[in-house]
Amino acid sequence: MKTTTRATLLTATLLASAGIAHAEGELQIYNWGNYTSPELIEKFEKEYDIDVTVTDYDSNTTALTKIEAGGHGFDIVVPSANYVPIFVEKGLLMEARPDEMENFKNVAPEWVDVPWDPGRHYTVPWQWGTTGVSVNTSVYDGDVNTSAIFLDPPEELVGKVNVVPEMNDVMALAIMYAGGEPCTEDRELLRKVRDTLVEAKPKWMSMDYGMTDKMSANDVAASVNWNGSSFRIRLNNPDVVYGYPKEGYPVWMDSVAILSDAQNVENAKLFMNFIMEPENAAMISAFARYANGITGSQEFLPDDMKDAPEVNVPEEFREAGTFLPTCPSDAQKLYTAIWTDLQK
Repeated sequence: MKTTTRATLLTATLLASAGIAHAEGELQIYNWGNYTSPELIEKFEKEYDIDVTVTDYDSNTTALTKIEAGGHGFDIVVPSANYVPIFVEKGLLMEARPDEMENFKNVAPEWVDVPWDPGRHYTVPWQWGTTGVSVNTSVYDGDVNTSAIFLDPPEELVGKVNVVPEMNDVMALAIMYAGGEPCTEDRELLRKVRDTLVEAKPKWMSMDYGMTDKMSANDVAASVNWNGSSFRIRLNNPDVVYGYPKEGYPVWMDSVAILSDAQNVENAKLFMNFIMEPENAAMISAFARYANGITGSQEFLPDDMKDAPEVNVPEEFREAGTFLPTCPSDAQKLYTAIWTDLQK
């Protein structure tokens, strides 16, 4: 897990020039690493005179474990859609009723009555995207639209592949590669998935989060990765392309939620409403390079996002995408067992 970082706090000089002696409050945000726009945080701090701290995590499992243990001190968390019902069932999220907030009218219709949070009583959209593979074509110039990139790496990529430590994304890719559907409990197919992953692991370089910098610098040649991260890599390193596995790939949405034991509830609600403002949602996307689910934000987005293949799924690969559901507990236990074997 990443270390705690201060997110663009107001400097003493700025406070003095604004005639403000002390911040009126604080907000503790727990979010994925390298995923929070510093400009967005700075704008929020200035507008509400709230001191914001951002702490990073590297997977949904890491976030859930930390929060469930208690004593974390966070106000906001940003789980993926398939984890929201788990957080709710465990009593970890506050029913903050963002659907009654002023800016909720800006949430795009398709993201309002979602199965993981019907009517949006707990969460608001942060960003959404896909999980595929990032590949440096100067190292490997073959087919990149396949999960074989990490499950059966071509010779050029052996020892140069990374796999992000997000269990559900990796398991979904492996299950679909084996011909199954996400959340399957078919034990014969899952044995095949386990064997495929275990046999592939010696050919990997690492299981690490945060490939944006490493692939930009050519330190890693390929990785299971998210589309926005791949977009950011390509802007730094044009040799890197994003592949949509034809065997199937996950589609996801991460959403902002207030924790049930939050200490700064009103400030957290201010932040929820703040990020549903189109111009602010665009700041989130402009930094991390994912779509955001807020109507009207498009006009504020950078021009290079309007036709980027990482953000706009090419027609030929759209049918292969599957929005990850929340798997039943029995399936989750099977996946966790496989994941545990993979860590050995």
